[in-house]
Amino acid sequence: MRHFLLAHRTAKTKGSIKLRFRLRDGRDVQLFHKSDIDADLQDLSRFDNTTCKPKSGSKVYNVVLAGEIDREVAIMNDAYTRMLERGLDITSEVFERTIEEIKHPIEEVRSAEELLSVRFRRYADEALRDRIIGLARYDHFITVSGKLERYLIIKGITRTVPSEVTPDFLMDFRNFLFDEYTYVPKHKLLYKKLNKRSLPTERLSLNTVATQMKIVQTFFNTLEQNDEIIKSPFRKLGKERQNAVVKTLYDDPIFLRAEEFKLVRTAELPENLRPTRDAFVVLCALGCRISDFQAMSMANISVSDEGIPYVHYLPQKTAGTQDTNKEVQTPLVRFAFDIIKRTNFDFPIIRNVYGKAGFNTLIKWVIEQSGVDRTVPIYNEELRKNEYVPIYTQGSSKLGRKTFVDMMAKVQVNKYAAGLHREGSNAVDRYTNLELRDRFALMNAAFDQKAYKVDKDLKIVRK
Repeated sequence: MRHFLLAHRTAKTKGSIKLRFRLRDGRDVQLFHKSDIDADLQDLSRFDNTTCKPKSGSKVYNVVLAGEIDREVAIMNDAYTRMLERGLDITSEVFERTIEEIKHPIEEVRSAEELLSVRFRRYADEALRDRIIGLARYDHFITVSGKLERYLIIKGITRTVPSEVTPDFLMDFRNFLFDEYTYVPKHKLLYKKLNKRSLPTERLSLNTVATQMKIVQTFFNTLEQNDEIIKSPFRKLGKERQNAVVKTLYDDPIFLRAEEFKLVRTAELPENLRPTRDAFVVLCALGCRISDFQAMSMANISVSDEGIPYVHYLPQKTAGTQDTNKEVQTPLVRFAFDIIKRTNFDFPIIRNVYGKAGFNTLIKWVIEQSGVDRTVPIYNEELRKNEYVPIYTQGSSKLGRKTFVDMMAKVQVNKYAAGLHREGSNAVDRYTNLELRDRFALMNAAFDQKAYKVDKDLKIVRK
């Protein structure tokens, strides 16, 4: 039940004061509002503080003041209703902003500048259209766009335009990114439309927030370059704070060693974990991202003139933004080929990557059940120190990609080792090219597999 009360406090006995109000709704909500109403203390003494109405039995009172109080209470009531409908933060600060929004609708001159949420979404759409970003990165932009919209709604500042964003705004938004999960119980209507996977359930990591803040930084840098704003708010943060906002910390590289991978590939596992093991070891042999792996089928397999079967695909993350449409071509080592043939390149388990019964969770069980429990350092952001945990706790599709990269790096000679060219010289790449058969030989060495050949129908013709 809503109650509106006069909340003025003063030691004065004569003169006038600015009226203050209080809104109460049950035990949990208490909001304060300082109005622009000037009230003479003698006139005010004829009003009941608990009802905002003239006292019972009072026949003489200031009718004009009574009307001003009634109008102010009506606006407060509308503002509180709007806050509830929008799922705003129920604080006095947001209450005041919502009242101001009702009293003074946005000026026409200011509305000539697009709202922050609208401009950010248009920036993402145009970056995709102009091939500045690919579809995968566009998804990250849309994720940040959604978070920004929810932040603006919850804080009651949806009418913010880019030129009004301050360093304090950026830091508060950063805090919101870290702890958005804490807002879900308070704003159920706002989060109801999100699918289960997108619903914030825990504090985000430093690296995730840094990545999202870099997207916001890129947006404001572009506005500055386009002369839409005078100066990016990130440049007003100061060098140290700006670096802290977008700083990314990386743990030591974590991957399965060759002998550990062999254990995972050959271990006796329960029947229910074998489909996960099949998908995981093939992923390790391809080194692709999970999004690309999910999109693959037998149509992605070809055979070279030398009889080497290989997977070819355009990486989704960079599709549409590369200078060429050259596909990635990855030879299939024997164990990966055998699994693909047996399963017809169909791994139902990878359709659900996340969740308690998802691919990533089951990978952890596969590695643990295989007896691989080497401890690895993981940085604890709260304690600010490394904690040592079994490697199976870090099992995921990303571990498959990291394992592939590490195993391949360890069977290749550093092409700059001869000292003929400096590190990073393009000349070295002009003098050589790693062909499919060379990569096949390297992969066989890395995964301890024997070379083999197939015909165009994928039948083995030489073991």
